[in-house]
Amino acid sequence: METTTKGPEASSKEKKTAGKGIIDKAILRDALKGAFTKLHPKVQVRNPVMFVVAVGTVISIYESIKSPSIFTISVTAWLALTVLFANFAEAVAEGRGKAQANTLRSMQTHTDARRIDDKGVETRVSTAELRRGDFVVCEAGDVIPSDGEIVEGVASVDESAITGESAPVIRESGGDRSAVTGGTLVLSDRIVVEITAEKGKTFLDRMISLVEGASRQKTPNEIALTILLAALTIIFIPVTVTLYSFASFGHATVSVVVLVALTVCLIPTTIGALLSAIGIAGMDRLVQKNVLATSGRAVEAAGDVSTLLLDKTGTITLGNRMAANFYPMDGVDEQELALAAQLSSLADSTPEGRSIVVLAKEKFGIRGQTMGDNHIFVPFSAYTRMSGVDIGDRMVRKGATEAVKAFAVSRGGTVTPQVDQLSDRVSSHGGTPLLVLDGNRILGVIELKDTVKDGIKERFAQLRAMGIRTVMITGDNPITAAAIAAEAGVDSFLAEATPERKMELIISEQAGGKLVAMTGDGTNDAPALAKADVGVAMNSGTNAAKEAGNMVDLDSNPTKLIDIVEIGKQLLITRGALTTFSIANDVAKYFAIIPALFVARFPGLKALNIMALHSPTSAVLSAVIFNAIIIIVLIPLALRGVRFKPASASHLLRRNVMIYGVGGLILPFIGIKLIDLILVFTRLY
Repeated sequence: METTTKGPEASSKEKKTAGKGIIDKAILRDALKGAFTKLHPKVQVRNPVMFVVAVGTVISIYESIKSPSIFTISVTAWLALTVLFANFAEAVAEGRGKAQANTLRSMQTHTDARRIDDKGVETRVSTAELRRGDFVVCEAGDVIPSDGEIVEGVASVDESAITGESAPVIRESGGDRSAVTGGTLVLSDRIVVEITAEKGKTFLDRMISLVEGASRQKTPNEIALTILLAALTIIFIPVTVTLYSFASFGHATVSVVVLVALTVCLIPTTIGALLSAIGIAGMDRLVQKNVLATSGRAVEAAGDVSTLLLDKTGTITLGNRMAANFYPMDGVDEQELALAAQLSSLADSTPEGRSIVVLAKEKFGIRGQTMGDNHIFVPFSAYTRMSGVDIGDRMVRKGATEAVKAFAVSRGGTVTPQVDQLSDRVSSHGGTPLLVLDGNRILGVIELKDTVKDGIKERFAQLRAMGIRTVMITGDNPITAAAIAAEAGVDSFLAEATPERKMELIISEQAGGKLVAMTGDGTNDAPALAKADVGVAMNSGTNAAKEAGNMVDLDSNPTKLIDIVEIGKQLLITRGALTTFSIANDVAKYFAIIPALFVARFPGLKALNIMALHSPTSAVLSAVIFNAIIIIVLIPLALRGVRFKPASASHLLRRNVMIYGVGGLILPFIGIKLIDLILVFTRLY
């Protein structure tokens, strides 16, 4: 198979480049162009607040041409900059997404695929000719031409072009690790892949469209806030007209440009300018975590999640059960048990089997045993549920409790009550018991234990403080599940979980008005992923799981669900914080502009000029300049997001009000006064 594009190494390097912050020169350069191209009326009308500012700017331009003066031209210029700054904020946010999309496009490969027909005849064709249902052969060094499922073979695959991770992964036919992604590289062996994607609808194509900030749909929460801002804008327009009538009645002279400036300063310009950027940046932060959301609704739902369903294996525990202890039967020395356990595990290549060999070495220094030439390794079988070694007539086995007990009885051995006592003891502690047999005599029990990840208990405590309930999902028996749940610090658990029981749990939680999030990677997880409000499918999982979920974790790390919830909350908090700031900072503008409009006619209003602004014209211009500059100042915060710390809703509300409410009230007084001083110092006014 010949490829005509860059390899995974180059793609990974470009991916890092795409992740640069807002100071990236290419993004800023494109954003500057975007600030002007977005002046098109069809673009402006999508944002009611900024559309009003744009219309007001056009009116001011007309008035400045009709009756030119330094004041009218200055105000008009800053009104125009207000619109451009808002466009710039949105363009920067979109630029980050487009940089990601361009990087993903560079990963798309144009290859020759080796398609095979029903008779096994192989034909070399272009990837453009592949259709859903076709079968292709891929060997070491080949790029997988399109998304598909492995139907034959097992291979090591480099997915760094997609995930950014350098470590190869194993993909094999059957099970939940059979899905492969177009553009990834086969490192070893041979596989036959059934194409599951139509042309132009591969996972990579979907990724490109999802990370394109410009194509992002507004979320329900964002639409609701847009409607609120539009309503506030509509309210203030008649207020301005009323003030104009009031001024005329009082024989005060108020120009149209000043009224436009008043309108712009009264309406929630700041949040209106940054609202779109906040939403785009929230999606971008997910992309930076290697998570793709198929809908903005899912990102917001993550911020309101109250129940988290987490798979035990690989999420709460490390994923592999490890040997922890040897428990010998009465009359059996522990070292004798360790020797037999190690012998039975020499042919066991599983992590559990290797851990038994290591434990025997660590506890008793057993480094190797001489078996001679007359031995046969017996690998683990799902049928026998045992593994071991035959040395002449001697049989050494380890395996599941019931399987080894039956094997011992079949060879004339006896099973004492202590066997079940030791097995139950291990199970009650959350471990998995393996019996060890030498001949027909049971020597004791090996304890395999799931290792809870470091720090996971503290993470769950943080989630609990945020009002989020954690539920561990496991196929273990209730005794084992209860022990691990207690050690991990989850709030509840579902043992012996089946697809039906997962669905029942989600429906039950949702019936109580809760939003539910869960992770999954298998076809059996698909119903629950589709039902959950936030369903995070693993990229390594089946296509059924990825289609059912509304997010895909490219790293296939189930603990990412916790990060997703935090990103969702950060998005909502950022939007709320900047809305609070925007409304609060309008207060200072009232004290700047209202006295300036009417102080000549009504001298008593001079008492409201608490900032002691130099003159009515400098007051109006200072307010307009501050109104424009604050947008640029807040762009990094809108893109980065308000810093999030797990806490209760009441605590977050208090912090929001104290920092962004009080701060939004005080900062404009200082800013407008400083601008006024600069204008006076430079003798502009």
